[in-house]
Order: sequence, then structure tokens, then C-alpha cells
Amino acid sequence: MLLVGAGLAFAVVMLAGSLSAERVRGWIDGVGLAGPVVFVLLGALLSLAFVPGPLLAGAAGLLFGTLVGTPVALGSATLGAILACLLARAVAGDAIEALAGPRVRALARWVGRRGFVSVLYARLAPGVPFHSVSYASGLTTIPVLVVAGATAVGAVPRTFAYVALGGSLGNLRSPEAIAALVVIVVMGAIGLLLVRRDVRRERARAAAAPTGAWEPDAADA
Repeated sequence: MLLVGAGLAFAVVMLAGSLSAERVRGWIDGVGLAGPVVFVLLGALLSLAFVPGPLLAGAAGLLFGTLVGTPVALGSATLGAILACLLARAVAGDAIEALAGPRVRALARWVGRRGFVSVLYARLAPGVPFHSVSYASGLTTIPVLVVAGATAVGAVPRTFAYVALGGSLGNLRSPEAIAALVVIVVMGAIGLLLVRRDVRRERARAAAAPTGAWEPDAADA
């Protein structure tokens, strides 16, 4: 709903002729070196409200270009993940143990043991909500710095792609825009392959474990 509302508001302003990419860039240029810093902080706060990451990355590309926009958007996404993890841990850190059933608790412990890999796969796999993963990480035992590191590594390809698309809104047939679309498709395929391989390995381990041991399945992944 938030994405639809933001899209409608943007469309209305664009059709009214009172906003252009050049004009928005002019505002940012007027802020100077503080512009990227402000974007990182504001983007991180907006991510706590589940503002879509591709929208924020595209905005970074529109405002700063691909070269500067990529590290700015990545910094914003990583800081947002840290804040969401800390917030979830402070507010509901014991919710899993207190409220969840044995299967969910086992899944949380399994994810916690895998730490970096769990978060990294979640960042790479297509269709996995970025912000939900950040909040869910706060309900596990994964250290915050590990969440930040896995987010920074796993989010690089898609962040670059969405930033490049945002910077190429005026010409989506440009080589930069085409390369961005290719990166999105390729990373989605890689993410699916990694998750599938990992689930198969865990099933094999569970089959060799004593009866009654928890086994991750495709739904858990």
C-alpha cells in the first residue's frame, strides 16, 4: 500500500510538470557533501517503515548517479538492517522462546547457528522481503555485526542494479539499464540455486541424524 501510494503521488507530481530529475538533483547539489549522508540516514529510517529497498536504491541512482549512488544506497540498506535487528532484539528478543512452537524455535536456532550464511542467502534469494529478514534476524542469536556484514555483501548486486535503473530512468534502453536487468535476473537464479543446494544438504544431514531431529524443508527455506 505504501509503495502504491508513493507511486501515485510521484505520478501526479510528474504529470503536473512541477518536478523533474534535473530539479531534484539541483536540490541535492545545493546540500553539498551532506546530501549522501542525509540520504543514508533518511533511507535507513524509512526502511524501518518497510519502504521498499528497490525504491530507495532507485532514488539514490536518480539523485547521485550510479558511481556515488551505489555505496550510498548500500550504506543506507546496511544501516537500516542494523537498526531493524536492534529494534526487534530490544522489543521482542525473547518472543521466539516465549511464544513460538518447537518447530519455529528449532528453525530459529538453526538459522542462528549458520549466522552469516543464513542472512547472506536471504539477501540473495529472490522474493525474500529484505526488511522482514532484518527484523527476523533480531529474534535470533546472530550477532548484529554478522547481520550487517552479510547484508553488505549480499545486497551489493541488486543494490547496484536498482541504482543503475534509477539513474537510467530517462533511457531504459541504455547499456547501464540493460546490465542492471541482467544482474537482477542472474542474482535471482543464483540465489535460488544456493538455497536449493543448502536445503538438500540439510535434508541429507537430518536423514543421518537420530530419529526426531528437526529437518528444514523447502517451506522453512
